[in-house]
Amino acid sequence: MIEANWGDMIEVTVRNEIYDDEEGTTLHWHGLTQKKTPWEDGVPGVTQCPIIPGGSFTYRFQADQYGTSWYHSHFSAQYTDGAYGPMIIHGPVQPGAEYDLDVGPVMIADYTYLDYYSVLEEILSIPPSFPNVDNNLINGHGANGTGTGYARFNFTSGKKHRLRLLNTGANANQKFSIDGHTMTVIANDFVPVQPYTTEVVTLGVGQRTDVIVEATGQPTDAYWMRATLDMYCLNNTATYETVQAAIYYEQANPQALPTSESTATWASNNCRNDPLNTTVPYYAQTPPATPALTETLEVTMGVNASGNYLFFVNNSTFRANYNTPLLLLGRTGNFSYPESPDLNIYNLGANSSIRLVIYNVFAMQHPMHLHGHNFWVLAEGRGTWDGTITNPANPQSRDTQVLQPGNAEDPAYLVLEWQLNNPGTWPLHCHMSFHVSAGLLINVVEQPDAIQNLQIPKTMAQTCRDWAYFSGHEFVDEIDSGV
Repeated sequence: MIEANWGDMIEVTVRNEIYDDEEGTTLHWHGLTQKKTPWEDGVPGVTQCPIIPGGSFTYRFQADQYGTSWYHSHFSAQYTDGAYGPMIIHGPVQPGAEYDLDVGPVMIADYTYLDYYSVLEEILSIPPSFPNVDNNLINGHGANGTGTGYARFNFTSGKKHRLRLLNTGANANQKFSIDGHTMTVIANDFVPVQPYTTEVVTLGVGQRTDVIVEATGQPTDAYWMRATLDMYCLNNTATYETVQAAIYYEQANPQALPTSESTATWASNNCRNDPLNTTVPYYAQTPPATPALTETLEVTMGVNASGNYLFFVNNSTFRANYNTPLLLLGRTGNFSYPESPDLNIYNLGANSSIRLVIYNVFAMQHPMHLHGHNFWVLAEGRGTWDGTITNPANPQSRDTQVLQPGNAEDPAYLVLEWQLNNPGTWPLHCHMSFHVSAGLLINVVEQPDAIQNLQIPKTMAQTCRDWAYFSGHEFVDEIDSGV
């Protein structure tokens, strides 16, 4: 676990010891905006060249947000196989969000035993096949309690406990609850919210929610916490839909498993997050009534020339070029990016803000994650957006939001807006690993003139020289988008 205080400088040295398959690697610091250090964002082919097998790279960046998040490899196959961990940045607590004990991270993840590339080949084949989800995990502990046993947490009666919920999975929306208890939501992603009470928290892949739980039981009590796959959104089968973890009060018998039953009820909610009018940022920010730029994107799925299914954004799919990261090209003043492989570049120039209207005509959800920013979530729904904004004076803000499934006759939409105040090249992508592997990513170039003035360390160029030598002597099998 990475733990720091708001404003601290964080330094992490990553050594690539993946020798069997001779893969490169990078690490991404999910949700940190990397202001003034966009080269530390950790996306291969976008902000850096991969770290070669046997090589190392030291990331240095500021903890510029506070709350709960995670770091992970930005090679989807690696993070899906467990190359991730929690990241906690301590900061101020807004009124109404006070607590006594920090229980720490609760990482929830769907898990498939079949290796990632085999799963990917089945999903992208014609007709596509969706392998069974074999397990659901809480902090790496499985749903059946064998092997590593159930994950365990401690409560103290009468105290308020902070739980840091993270969906670190590959594929599934998760519904989280605690038997016999309600939760007070205090933050979504890195954004404090006006506290509200709920029995169930919805988490799309990549999302985080901080909750306060008051221990209202007796000192001898034990309860289950539960995370359940939203099967309607999964479009798949699962051996275990629900994973449980044990909560023991201070005098409970730690040798006995809880016997509590679930008291929470929930619906699929059309694969959306909790209602926008419920999740109101504590520190109000009002977006411009008229953004400098408005763009419309359409997400589709189709077949490429090789006969594989891929995702397309405005008829273009993404594929990384590991040897020429886009940010480093821009630093040299080269903004006429090569057309092959497809890089999905949106050069926004010197505009001060953008409103993005995203339509989904495919029958699967997409938890959309933006690097370098929090965005405002202005609206979501089905059909054609009519311009109505939910809570226009203070709309929800976060870095990941679920775009619900749609179809050609009745598309789903998600309307995002953010200020273009962070020079860099920032991916916006679906955080379902198989979807981004299939090309569901665009790159937003902000303030290209300022990019040319970035003081990028020489270590970035050396990493690219190392990768160029490695890839010139070893076969690099990039079967997916590369991220």
